[in-house]
Amino acid sequence: MSLKIKVPTIACEVCGNTITKAIESQQEDAQVSVDVTNKIVTVDTSATEAEIKSIIVESGHTPE
Repeated sequence: MSLKIKVPTIACEVCGNTITKAIESQQEDAQVSVDVTNKIVTVDTSATEAEIKSIIVESGHTPE
């Protein structure tokens, strides 16, 4: 499933890389892209939205 999650705390490419690495380390099947300008994380994964949001929180960011 494809998820689009708004993450207002994304400020730069480093933030995007941190989120990407966190998701990919916990969800091996995930394909992650981060739009830093619009603060959107897109994830193609078998995980639920709640699981992905939890990983984003663990990486130090706050999803909407």
